[in-house]
Amino acid sequence: MKRSFFAMLVLLLATATMRAQSVTDMRAVNATGRGAVQPFLFSVNTLTGSNAYWAINASTNYAERTSGQFGYDGAAQQIAIKGYLGNRFTFYANANLGFARNGGLNSAQQAEVIHDFVGGRQAYGARFGLGLGANRDFSSVGAVFSRFTASYEAPRWRLGGNLRVEKAFSGSRDGIDLVTSFGFQHRLVGPVFAGFEAMGQDLEGFWEADEAEGGAKLLIGPSLNITPANSRFSFSASGGAVFYATHSTVPGSGAIRDVGNTATQNGYTIRAMVSFNL
Repeated sequence: MKRSFFAMLVLLLATATMRAQSVTDMRAVNATGRGAVQPFLFSVNTLTGSNAYWAINASTNYAERTSGQFGYDGAAQQIAIKGYLGNRFTFYANANLGFARNGGLNSAQQAEVIHDFVGGRQAYGARFGLGLGANRDFSSVGAVFSRFTASYEAPRWRLGGNLRVEKAFSGSRDGIDLVTSFGFQHRLVGPVFAGFEAMGQDLEGFWEADEAEGGAKLLIGPSLNITPANSRFSFSASGGAVFYATHSTVPGSGAIRDVGNTATQNGYTIRAMVSFNL
């Protein structure tokens, strides 16, 4: 009888502890009903009806021997605005200012709208979206692109990825550019999530010997996101080694993807971002 009573007491205590931990997890991530604005730096995530708000992101990047989506070859500053338009639509736009190591100064702009056609009504669960956008890069070449987004969020972990298909309006560029990215983060303690990000750029270099940006390039590195409860601020950081998976017969386009860079050198990029919820 005593053993049965003791076993029942242990079971009740364990159940209560698990429920309390679950509530703590939810509060730590979303005490004000808001999740991470931009947990990954190389993948764009969508916002949902349960975190319908606008935010301003300020980020800085330093890179060497990189190109394109990996970062400006030198130092770059970016200001972005991101918001929920309603009916599962997310708006994202940014402006970049690049400081080349040789003293040059360039700018780039981009804007897009993404719609979740699967999920997107709640913060947790799976979401799949499709977006359309346009940009002008550091070499003043314009382009249009589509972005496919996929993500899954839970109280203790999250993952997300993008597939981007871009068409640049320049005869010296590729007919189509392919960029893909993937990230995973797990809660370490409280509002601190850590994991990794991986990215592939100019993937058409795997089958095109004359790929215009010097070949396919890959990145993998650590990822960190901190979104404190009851705070309008959040912080993200990522970066890692950038290396060429293939080498094209073309040395480079001479545009944003080849600023003081050769197609035979590997490099690295480091990026950090602060977000403020409006």
